[in-house]
Amino acid sequence: MLPPLTGRPIRVEVRRSLGPHLAATDIPRRRILLDAQVLARRGEFERILVHEIFHFAWVRLSNQTRWSWESVLQAELAGPKTKKPSGELGWSSEWRKHKLTPADVRHRTPAWRRYICESFCDTAAWLCAELRGHEEFTLPGPLRRARRRWFLSHLFQTPPVPV
Repeated sequence: MLPPLTGRPIRVEVRRSLGPHLAATDIPRRRILLDAQVLARRGEFERILVHEIFHFAWVRLSNQTRWSWESVLQAELAGPKTKKPSGELGWSSEWRKHKLTPADVRHRTPAWRRYICESFCDTAAWLCAELRGHEEFTLPGPLRRARRRWFLSHLFQTPPVPV
């Protein structure tokens, strides 16, 4: 379930095809485009739409809140040194995570910052779309619980969320 949201209306359009993408967000024009393919599978429309809505939220969060989310991800990556943490809560963050280098994290490169944003949106979609499972939900349980706690304390306690 989505927390209360506040902001100007966002236009959502379903297109016959967006090529290789399932969705696109145009924040300045306050528009979300969805590929009609998201309507073919139960729950996919909700998951993708919530992800895209949270792109609007991300750009309106305070720096302090975004840095707090960043620290959650840094803690995940700094976990047991035996292996690189695997899994995510969506494809858009997972492929970015796999490409990250330690230097990306240390220097907060654009690749790192894009991963942080996509991870935020994928986590929101996992949490709010209320799907029991999905093949893209591969993040281990303890890390999911930590992310859920962060969302509940940083976004759901002080609604509405700006979009």
